[in-house]
Amino acid sequence: MAKYTTLGQIQKDIKDGKTNCVQLVDYYLQQIEKNEHLNAYCEVFEDEARHRAAELDKKYRKDPHSVGRLFGAVISLKDVICYAGHEVTAAATILRGFKSLFSATAVERILAEDAIIIGRTNCDQFAMGSDNTNSIYGAVLNADDPSLVPGGSSGGSAVAVQADTCLASLGSDTGGSVRQPADFCNVIGFKPSYGRISRHGLLAYGSSFDQIGTLSHSVADAALLLEVMAGEDDFDATASSQPVEPYFENLEKSNPSVKIAYFGKVLDADGIDPDIRNTNWAIIDKLRVEGHTVESVDFDLLDYVVPAYYVLTTAEASSNLSRFDGVRYGYRTEGVKTLEETYRRSRTEGFSEEVKRRIILGTFVLSAGYYDAYYAKAQKVRRLVSDRFNAIFAEYDFILMPNSPIKPWKVGEKADDPVAMYLADIYSVIANMGGIPAIALGKHKFQLMAAKGEDGKLLAFAHRF
Repeated sequence: MAKYTTLGQIQKDIKDGKTNCVQLVDYYLQQIEKNEHLNAYCEVFEDEARHRAAELDKKYRKDPHSVGRLFGAVISLKDVICYAGHEVTAAATILRGFKSLFSATAVERILAEDAIIIGRTNCDQFAMGSDNTNSIYGAVLNADDPSLVPGGSSGGSAVAVQADTCLASLGSDTGGSVRQPADFCNVIGFKPSYGRISRHGLLAYGSSFDQIGTLSHSVADAALLLEVMAGEDDFDATASSQPVEPYFENLEKSNPSVKIAYFGKVLDADGIDPDIRNTNWAIIDKLRVEGHTVESVDFDLLDYVVPAYYVLTTAEASSNLSRFDGVRYGYRTEGVKTLEETYRRSRTEGFSEEVKRRIILGTFVLSAGYYDAYYAKAQKVRRLVSDRFNAIFAEYDFILMPNSPIKPWKVGEKADDPVAMYLADIYSVIANMGGIPAIALGKHKFQLMAAKGEDGKLLAFAHRF
């Protein structure tokens, strides 16, 4: 079977009798087995996916007009997204063996449109990491070069798409966790505006930053998935009440010429890889040749973005992860005599070193003596970033910048230097600080960002590009 890069191709071939859902699932299962060494999956729903595919084929034969918009889409889920009756562990010992009692709203909505879920993908523990080596299931390897990391924390989802084991995957993006692995694995990674997709059923890391996103081969599939998943949700008060646009149908409505800003100091910085710098300059030249206005603007807050981001997200993680205490669900240390010892030993044994590092940092910045010095100041930086974005988007349609200052590194290379890994997020966390939509265009090594709520406009331009 030939590799499919869009759902449109799949649905056309099904209509023409060239394939069906069962054959698609069998093909992807073969690809999963073939690429097992990449460690992208922590569980494959083999029998269930085949059964659902057979039921959907039967439904289609009975009435081709009765199937949903995602009919033929085989999708994987990052192991932080709940799926009723299935294990969800966040790649952590503390949740090993826990089965979710409900499905995330995003999962319910794709299932309602006849998607097939083929498995759950490996990730950095509790979505904390930039290279997908922080997992109880082991490191995920880049399909293009298994000696390299795939990026994180949605590295398993990116490799699942990269290695052609599914059409698309749902990931989560707290500070670039969809876009950076998309960049490293040469696929499309889209992070919607904050609140555009309900977070109900997404295991929380930093609640005011987290957003379910998509990894796919095409912008068209990213747009269709957004259209299906977006919208208000009674289970999530932060879900946007903005009406859901026909994102997929509007892909051809991109303006012939737009205004794009870029941060000149970013591309001139010493720390950026020369190939990434040159590629971005080439993209800027290409856009100008096509008739777009592309201009350098100042953004003097960049040095404060990563410190503020890690102060805020670790503070939220400290609060969010307090529910994993070895008492109510998940892993519990046996043979302890007191409640305090149960808490202490269960959490010590259940969390990785990186997760514990962030919990401790978050607890510190929220403590009485340091709240104003760190957390309150970081919130002020976040507001300044948001204000600066608003000022830029008052004059420009998009912002262009690299996804990462560096290329994929060797597996294990940064294991002993967490600060270096944090600094690798400098270009991706900025979109989450402002809650704005951003899309990584795979092999092109850059991302585009738009004003909050302008997801459709961003997708249409990225599709045209």
